Amino acid sequence: MLSLQEISDRLEIQDLMVRYSHAVDTQQWDLLDEVFTQDAHIDYSAMGGSVGDLAATKTFLATVLPNFLAFQHLIGNSSITVDGDTATGRTMCHNPMLMSGGDGAPTMMLCGLWYLDTFLRVDGQWRITKRIEEKSFLFVAPAASGLG
Repeated sequence: MLSLQEISDRLEIQDLMVRYSHAVDTQQWDLLDEVFTQDAHIDYSAMGGSVGDLAATKTFLATVLPNFLAFQHLIGNSSITVDGDTATGRTMCHNPMLMSGGDGAPTMMLCGLWYLDTFLRVDGQWRITKRIEEKSFLFVAPAASGLG
């Protein structure tokens, strides 16, 4: 049976994951300062992205994501283990990304992955201190007309 503290911790961590998705999908990079620890290690290499600290990750996202017409981070199926002021998690993410087709029709890149996270409670707030993406699939398909 879960204690009230563990239930609270799990809900706070799930909310943290939603705040991450919101920050990225709305391109509000400074909101990531409230999601990650300042010394976080973030590894997006499984899906072709950057590896580095929070500052490098914010620069990478700010450079790459504006090149897409639209995108969403849809998260779910979190498996979270809490141990005092630390926790680990494995969370599924589906990330469709609409790409311009140049002079042709746009294409849809479908990214399926898991976030493998280590969390740390800092001043009473949960933060991600380590994130590694684990690839499930990456598929590019023509987008239906009317998208974008």
